[in-house]
Amino acid sequence: MCYDIVIIGAGPAGLTAGIYARSKMMRTLVLDAGRVGGQLVSLYPEKGIRNYPGYESIQARKLSDKLYAQAESLGCDIRENEKVIDIDDGDEELVVTTARNSYHTKSVIVAIGMGTFKPRRMGCAGEQEYEGRGVTYVLPMKEDLVGNRVVVFGGGNSAIEMALIADTVTDVTLVHRRAEFRADESNVEELKQSGIRCVMEADLVSINGNGCVRSVTLSRGGETFDAEADLVVINIGITADLEVLSRWGLDLTESGLVKVGFDMSTSRHGIFACGDVVDYDGKYKQIVTACGEAGTAAVAAYKFVKKPYWA
Repeated sequence: MCYDIVIIGAGPAGLTAGIYARSKMMRTLVLDAGRVGGQLVSLYPEKGIRNYPGYESIQARKLSDKLYAQAESLGCDIRENEKVIDIDDGDEELVVTTARNSYHTKSVIVAIGMGTFKPRRMGCAGEQEYEGRGVTYVLPMKEDLVGNRVVVFGGGNSAIEMALIADTVTDVTLVHRRAEFRADESNVEELKQSGIRCVMEADLVSINGNGCVRSVTLSRGGETFDAEADLVVINIGITADLEVLSRWGLDLTESGLVKVGFDMSTSRHGIFACGDVVDYDGKYKQIVTACGEAGTAAVAAYKFVKKPYWA
């Protein structure tokens, strides 16, 4: 069997590309190295998303579920835990090889987000020792937060939103190493109106405990002090591994992301890309941006494969 399109990545961009591809009745396969949902489920499943059109607020995992359900209902063949190793040129087609199988396709969309990624670590004493015993990089379910003193580290939208979620059920402190947040003004304003304690311009010296986390030691202005904590949530970004892009023979920007044309085409014939994995002047990394690029990529792939008279 030869697919019309193979989409690599099942985050918001990949699933949206699948939805648009199926609207054009293209035989569509979506492959993901892990679980469907990308960063929505891997990094902040409990996060409330408030800037996705059509929803005043929607939990990240629920948005992922809705995109998944829509893509599947339209006939996308979606396969999890199947990492793509190579994309080779065949006879008038492309061959996508995974650890399990090889798939023939007429076009490919690369939508792998930040690739294989891991949460960035603070690198302080006690962090590794207490991981899973009070140190986490993903906010637990709200019911698991009740009665725990939560300390969140970070200054971006995700960190603030995690703190706001936790604040609805328990005692929360937010620690940021700078004097100002880099989050959206609306989130910062909501933070100010909440009961969350903010500790600014402070560094994490150590995470302390006895079998599980009991406190953190902070440094500010040359002085150190302790803050009680049962749960430490670290959200200071991710470390991405996009080495696979070079192996796939795609031209990259100086930032190491995929270089694309106006139609999301890459340097390889029949391969398109969208979402966080692509870069261009003025790029603004948001879910809605990724979905918009995905629609463009899917239609461009359709034109490439089907060659309609109006294209």
